[in-house]
Amino acid sequence: MIRIALVAALALIATPVLAQDAAPTAPADVMSTEHPGELAVAPYAQSNAHAGATPFEGTAMYEAFHGEAGVGRIVDGLVARSVADPRISGIFAASDLVRLRRTLKEQFCYILGGACAYTGRDMAASHAEMGAQAADMGALVENLQAAMREEGVPFAVQNRFLAKLAPMKPDVVTR
Repeated sequence: MIRIALVAALALIATPVLAQDAAPTAPADVMSTEHPGELAVAPYAQSNAHAGATPFEGTAMYEAFHGEAGVGRIVDGLVARSVADPRISGIFAASDLVRLRRTLKEQFCYILGGACAYTGRDMAASHAEMGAQAADMGALVENLQAAMREEGVPFAVQNRFLAKLAPMKPDVVTR
């Protein structure tokens, strides 16, 4: 199968394209083949360092968030609340919510000490075009707290996690 794909790719590269044959086309939104339902993004280097924080030692924090399922519910609740929140819904209007959910789940899992890798862009690059203000981040944190509370994450554990996220503020708040 790989051999056939390689031969086909080499054939395409070797086939000359005449200028009159190549009609200009607008770039299309291409769905990611790696993650169905996501819009393609420009290539970037992937690194856990892009998660914006070092992970907690051990798995106690991850377990306090009820593992993968709990992190998933928290992220889904955070995104749903934020999309519905009139204070910040505009920020999410043009977002790829499928990608956002996936990368937030990876980021939270990684930071909480779960066995996850973060594949998203770095915090400055991912938030550069959003124009978020301090009040927007405050609303987002409130929504995250509500999602963690709904999941039954103890208050002290929530605060430890929020303290880990807080240094990202200069990369998220851009105006």
